[in-house]
Amino acid sequence: MENKCVPLKGDLVDLLYKSFYNSSDHGWVKLEGCVLPGHYKKFADVIENFEVRDADVWVCTFPKSGTTWTQEMVWCIKNELDFEGAKVILNDRFPFLELSALWDFSKIVERDPSHHFPESSMNSMKYTSQLSSPRFIKTHLPFHLLPRQIRTREKTPKIVYVTRETKDVCISFYHHAVLIEGFVGTFEDFYTLFLDDKIFYSPYWQHVLGYWDQRHQQNVLLLKFEDMKKDLPSVIKKTADFFDKKFTSDEVALLEKHLSFEGMKANSAVNNESVIEESQKFNAGERKGTFLRSGKVGQWKTGMTEELAQKFDEWTESKLKDTDYLL
Repeated sequence: MENKCVPLKGDLVDLLYKSFYNSSDHGWVKLEGCVLPGHYKKFADVIENFEVRDADVWVCTFPKSGTTWTQEMVWCIKNELDFEGAKVILNDRFPFLELSALWDFSKIVERDPSHHFPESSMNSMKYTSQLSSPRFIKTHLPFHLLPRQIRTREKTPKIVYVTRETKDVCISFYHHAVLIEGFVGTFEDFYTLFLDDKIFYSPYWQHVLGYWDQRHQQNVLLLKFEDMKKDLPSVIKKTADFFDKKFTSDEVALLEKHLSFEGMKANSAVNNESVIEESQKFNAGERKGTFLRSGKVGQWKTGMTEELAQKFDEWTESKLKDTDYLL
């Protein structure tokens, strides 16, 4: 699939390059319509041909849609509420498949040997491939870029996909990009790129609809971030049923407490403090927040003007026209 990576073009490409501190390293490309860092093209075939197992568990999301929260919930459910085992860093027990295809960690270390990255980051695909089953795998790739064996249904791992209100995704993604991804532009720059599908893993609605089209497959579960916030015990039970697990009310309450925002934010196994510390070394600027920043529903109401919110709503309406997607 490497030869299908083409340079990203369009009116806002200059803004994209200017807004991301590390853009000059490898540039930006489009692969089957999806926006990715240029470094990805070196690994496109590896991911396309990644050996999938039926026993795998995949959590797939567009960035900042509740990924970490869902990973921890899924891992705990599948592992019979093993809270002791959950003390292991999440990215080691639930690796981010394409991470080392997004960032050239070897070049970062070459520039400054003081950097330290775990194997799950330095060579995420190899690390993931060598895990014993059941493997837990995180990805932000759209469905049409998942490994071929999944798309052809040669393998049918469990897939959990999570959606979130688009305006909240944009705000959360902006803060994440500033904190970790070297974004040096303004919020206006970011939402302009977001609405023009010129941000990591865009187009946004193509991403959501790609998984929505798989909702009737028995190995696919679609969840909503807002439902998790509104009634987490119900979502825990729904997810447990998906994995053929049964828990008592007391056990569900224990997991609910473990997954509380306060608990997650204070949990060093999931709050990505080490990731932030390393990213701050090679990105411009100083630390501006935490990985688990707010976790709220409707943060756009204070983070966006009425005019911008309306612009997002009109954009969403246009993208969902003639689809059967249910918000």
